[in-house]
Amino acid sequence: MPPGVSSERLAAIQSDFLQAWQSLLDQTRQGALTPLSDRRFSSDAWSTNPQALFSAHAYLIMTNALQRLAQAADVGDAARERLQFSVMQWVEAAAPSNFLASNPDALRTLVRTQGASLQQGLANLVTDLRRRRITQVDESAFVPGENLAITPGAVVYETPLMQVIQYRPQTTQVHQIPLLMVPPCINKYYILDLQPANSLVRHALQAGFQVYMISWRNPRPGDTDGIDTRTWDDYIQDGVLRAIQVVQDISRQPRINALGFCVGGTLLSTALAVARARGQDPVAALTLLTTFLDFRDTGILDVFVDELHARTREQQMGAGGLMTAGELSTTFSFLRPSELVWNYVGSNYLMGESPRAFDLLSWNADGTNLPGPFFAWYFRNTYLENRLKTGKLRVCDQVVDLRTLDMPAYLYASHDDHIVPWGSAYASTLLLRGPLRFVLGESGHIAGVVNPPERGRRGYWTGADAALPSDPADWLASATHARGSWWPDWLAWLADHSGPVRRAGRTLGNRYYPIIEPAPGRYVKVKAD
Repeated sequence: MPPGVSSERLAAIQSDFLQAWQSLLDQTRQGALTPLSDRRFSSDAWSTNPQALFSAHAYLIMTNALQRLAQAADVGDAARERLQFSVMQWVEAAAPSNFLASNPDALRTLVRTQGASLQQGLANLVTDLRRRRITQVDESAFVPGENLAITPGAVVYETPLMQVIQYRPQTTQVHQIPLLMVPPCINKYYILDLQPANSLVRHALQAGFQVYMISWRNPRPGDTDGIDTRTWDDYIQDGVLRAIQVVQDISRQPRINALGFCVGGTLLSTALAVARARGQDPVAALTLLTTFLDFRDTGILDVFVDELHARTREQQMGAGGLMTAGELSTTFSFLRPSELVWNYVGSNYLMGESPRAFDLLSWNADGTNLPGPFFAWYFRNTYLENRLKTGKLRVCDQVVDLRTLDMPAYLYASHDDHIVPWGSAYASTLLLRGPLRFVLGESGHIAGVVNPPERGRRGYWTGADAALPSDPADWLASATHARGSWWPDWLAWLADHSGPVRRAGRTLGNRYYPIIEPAPGRYVKVKAD
């Protein structure tokens, strides 16, 4: 008997397995195997090959049994999550679609191309071994400053940690209160400024807003200026708070609006709590996109969170060093191994195909390194100990209390987000004290956010702003669903908090903040490897 599984549950799993196996054998003898809907086994090559179709059915039966055994293990929640994660990795790796000899699609292509597909697949594998990562996209198709991040603007300020970009207005009149966007420092800012058609920056400019952006520096192993020793406090003081001051100075507005995306939202909220502790109130309205403030439920990422991991990272890089883009990318890819790992093993190596060009995946492949002390502090104080919400954590010599943030806030979450579960993003409604609007979009962490209205895709839920229940399930049960993008809803909300319109300025920066270089600037073009 497997340890930790009750005899009753084990008997039920064994019985269901044997019944499914017997049914599979009966269907095979009768020549009645049904085609599978699973993406990996749904092609004609699988459905017309009895041996391959049998192996796929058998694999799915065994996968189901293993997953049920892991779920039934009576080993505590944390251990069970790790066990389920390990089983997921094993069964995804063991799929017959991942091996040339058991993948009829790959074998058919091998014959059709007279071996050329295998030759090209091996060449793809050698290239990826040199790069030390799986290629998921045609990385030559998109380049920041050429066909990504091309919204007109200029870098008007820079430090060794970040650049501030001011975008050129695209309307004759603009709202008085400017908007500063704080992107994540994991990957690069242009997720908010991809191609013109799906650029949130461009849409905001065309709606009459003044837009500024932080572009974080990408530290490299050979840098000698101490960037690898930068801390969370440095990112707050010399990053977010300094950028806010720059925008205030250029716009001549005592208060601005600010948007934070993912960890950028966590940084922004922390910075605003620091400012409040100092008696300052620099932001009039706050937008948080797929952001953790309460790290109680970190979803599948929780399998990596424990004291041993935190201590290991602190020993490795707590005083200096880099958390590499490669390690971060590998971690995130194996959260969804079927889509982000084995899918490309099949297409790139077994089929000899070249990855297609896709702007979202191009951005995803353009990773960034993080200063070790920054990452070690972030990991312990948020993911492990969840101290940001306590009102007792010290940052920049101040005790930060998120409950002091009482400005109007727009909170967006993605329903299928595996990085920031939407219930965790909703938990911010229990911390922030101002008038709140919570919006839940369809799709995942990135695709849910990058959803321009012109495409008419997906949808989103909204509820009564005046009554946000503590339980996210209760909110969703009474929410109203709308088709299309959430962007117009946000832009309308932002307009209500951005003051009157006035004539747009003709110049960027000012005499104290002269133009340094055209957008997107140098920092975003630095590669991690």
